[in-house]
Amino acid sequence: MTNMLSEKCPVARRLMSNPSPQKIYAALFSEDGCWYRCKVLQQTEDKLEVSYMDYGNTEVISRSALVELSEGLQTASLAKKYRFWGFHVSSDQDSAHFLQGKTFLQNLIFGKKLRIQKKSVCFDGTILVQAFQGNLDIGEEVLKMKFAKLSLPENSPQPSRVLQDPSALWPHRVLERGDLEMSPSLGSMPKLRPAFTDQKPQAHKEKATTTPLQPANLLKKKMDQELMEENERLKAERGTQQQGALLLERELRDTRAELQRANLAVLKETKEVEKLKAGNGVLQQKMDILQNQLKETRLALELAQQEKQKNAGEVEKLLETAAGDKLGKLAEKVDLVRNVRKHSSSSTVGDSLLQAITIVMNNRLSIPVAMEKLEVAWKEYSHAQEMVKACQMRKELVDLIDHRNKVRCALVTAVDDYIQEVDGLPISERMDMLEHVAVSLTAVFGPFLADDAGERAFHQFSEWKSRKQQESQSVRERTDTALQSLCSWFSDAGKFFCLSSKTSVCLSDVFVGLDALLKRAELDLFKELEVSQTEQKDQDVQIVSGAFNKVIQEIQREQSLLCNIREKYLQNLQFKEELHQWQNNSPNADKLFLIKKSIRSLRSRLRWRLVEEGSLEEAEEQDLTEIVKKKEEIAETRNALFHEISQEKDEYKKLSVLAKGGFPELPLLYPEADILSYMTSEGLLVKSLDREVFDTEPMRELSGRRPLLCTEFQGQRVILKGYAIDEETEARMLEGATAYHRARMFTEEQAGLLPLVALFLGKSDPLAYVMVPYFTGGSLKVVQKSSPLTASETVGVMRGMALGLRTLHSSGITHGSLHPGNVFVLNREQGMVGDFDFTKTAEQRAVDSAMVAGSLSLVAPEVRQGQPPSQSSDMYCVGCLLLWLHFPDARYTLKTDGLIPDTSELKLVSVVLLFYAAHKLPSGDNESLLKNLINDFCFYFIAL
Repeated sequence: MTNMLSEKCPVARRLMSNPSPQKIYAALFSEDGCWYRCKVLQQTEDKLEVSYMDYGNTEVISRSALVELSEGLQTASLAKKYRFWGFHVSSDQDSAHFLQGKTFLQNLIFGKKLRIQKKSVCFDGTILVQAFQGNLDIGEEVLKMKFAKLSLPENSPQPSRVLQDPSALWPHRVLERGDLEMSPSLGSMPKLRPAFTDQKPQAHKEKATTTPLQPANLLKKKMDQELMEENERLKAERGTQQQGALLLERELRDTRAELQRANLAVLKETKEVEKLKAGNGVLQQKMDILQNQLKETRLALELAQQEKQKNAGEVEKLLETAAGDKLGKLAEKVDLVRNVRKHSSSSTVGDSLLQAITIVMNNRLSIPVAMEKLEVAWKEYSHAQEMVKACQMRKELVDLIDHRNKVRCALVTAVDDYIQEVDGLPISERMDMLEHVAVSLTAVFGPFLADDAGERAFHQFSEWKSRKQQESQSVRERTDTALQSLCSWFSDAGKFFCLSSKTSVCLSDVFVGLDALLKRAELDLFKELEVSQTEQKDQDVQIVSGAFNKVIQEIQREQSLLCNIREKYLQNLQFKEELHQWQNNSPNADKLFLIKKSIRSLRSRLRWRLVEEGSLEEAEEQDLTEIVKKKEEIAETRNALFHEISQEKDEYKKLSVLAKGGFPELPLLYPEADILSYMTSEGLLVKSLDREVFDTEPMRELSGRRPLLCTEFQGQRVILKGYAIDEETEARMLEGATAYHRARMFTEEQAGLLPLVALFLGKSDPLAYVMVPYFTGGSLKVVQKSSPLTASETVGVMRGMALGLRTLHSSGITHGSLHPGNVFVLNREQGMVGDFDFTKTAEQRAVDSAMVAGSLSLVAPEVRQGQPPSQSSDMYCVGCLLLWLHFPDARYTLKTDGLIPDTSELKLVSVVLLFYAAHKLPSGDNESLLKNLINDFCFYFIAL
């Protein structure tokens, strides 16, 4: 699978859409640069969190580092995820309690053989296991130390019992108290007595019938008297009736008040009855509950009695084996302590750190004694070289060279002393040892924190380590003493129980003290186990961390010193080797002059043979055999000339290296060699070349404003691009071509930018020629005219174009002339930015008539408004070219501002996404630069 991934992933299709959590992809792991299968866990903007499914680790990567896999690699993962069963830890992983628990668990299982028992499998495939280290349950030990909580499934609660309806406890009411009290009160109400106002009393009637007649006057008086009496009587009777009515009304009010009080009393007693009913229902429920509890208690009591009777025999058996069980448990603890001591006898964490401190502090290498002398000699030599470079008079140059040579002799002596001293130092072994110590400590203590540990970190750690050793030694001595006492008791007991031999051990010595000895041994064993498994306190962790940080700082400081020593060693060794060949004599340009002489001879011979060829071809009777022979001689001479020119270039390169290094006087000593011209143009300018030495073919179909010639140079098919120049444009062309050539030559990734083979000036015409490689694919304009690019091919071409612009922009060069005729397509897979007209300024190139793509102008809006071209205007051309590639037949009209083309009817979303995908393909340090290019591009392209 590793071989398949390494073959398929670099050419696999990058992820264009949103990743699927169920699908398997491949990602480039940042630490080793290899491809591994993974699944996407989470996506945030352009970053993806992935899990390497075959190894179990996770990483956050960019989208560009993720590729899709074929169905043959969509198989199950090789790694399985396990988790402890029975407990869970807190989610706060930054707390001190969590870190202590993690360290405790690591001490239990790290580097030890475990036995696991599979319990269940989760829905996500995680296997839950119960782990044992020997007879020690890992989960139980973690729970004992309260670093986790129990997570076993609990019993479901019993359903609640249905209570009896309290209304059933009460009978239906027949007659209430209020009803009994209402009857007599209603029956005793006073009745109204009728008033007889229209009748007389019976006594008056009888008296009136028996009264004799009286005289008239007497009768009148008597009648008047009777009337008066009758009136008085009627008045008295009326008063009596009024008093009776008042009494009747008073009795009626009293009766009504009594009736109201009776109703209130009935209502109150009704409420009390309802309360009594509710209380009776609660009491009935409590009574039922108590009865049920009583039944359950009786049943439990019966079961307990049965269990007691059943276990009576078992208790007797257990009592018989109690001593054996107790000794067995004690033996288990002894075995645990023995294992702990066995493992602790090897190198512990503190011991490894103490050993690392000893290695780092006691065996460190110091600065070589000759190093200071060497630095002084180098300063004097550099000053002498600067004086030679600054000299302009040949008379003074000789003295300066002599002084420089004396200083160089002293430097060589210092270099020899330094190299001899460094050769005696075990630098490689020491660096390997420091690297091994650093890796070992980092694996144990985690990543290094660049904090100042302080000067007393080692002293504090030493005191802490000594204190811990004393504490551990004290606990071990107590344990050994307790076990030794127990062994002595067993020895005495053995003598006592041996009937065949006489012994001085009595019964009291054997019987008394055994329980105390067992208890003491058990407590001491438990104490030693507890001390061995006790987590470090915060102060202890701080002391150990401080010592770790301090030793890593010392390692890094010494590694830096050793790297500096080694680097100086290699530099001075190379310097010594370079000077060894010039020990007796200084470098000169004699070989270069011989090559130039040979070149002049070959050029003269070539011109003469060309003349002879012309004479043969113009003769009245042509000798074809002689003409062919002459052509072969011309070709042979031309190849010999090109070979000598190549030798001349190599010699120039060697002399330039020497002039830049230890012999800066060479250009001044040999001005006729013109070494400075080669150094200034970075080897691009070749003065030995001329238009006449080439066998050229004119490219009439591509020649427009300047002639294009096709020829061969040193076995490579090239194109000569001629430019008419004067003194001003010649200097500008040399400067621009050199900057372009330097930008490409000193860039690690040279793809995307057309290389310059050579630059030479015509000797018989006022033209300068730029030599570039010939590509059969042609320009983007030719390709789109004959066979337009597909969408996938457009991505590759645009990517190459972006890489070429990035190379120029990183050197501060604005192209200014990016159009379909100046972008080349290689095998319909890669785009390449062509060179521009070096005789023109960027402002002149940006407004050239060739800056069009179909009907779309490639001139940026700000350039039209008079601003100088910039890197953003180059990106505007990229956006317009991308637009033209997707809509080649569209007719563009300008908006009302007359600067920006109207693209409202075009669907531009897919174009922007495609361009963005093309620029996201590169990764690494170039990604930030590409983002800047994309921002510049979007600034103009969104305006469209």
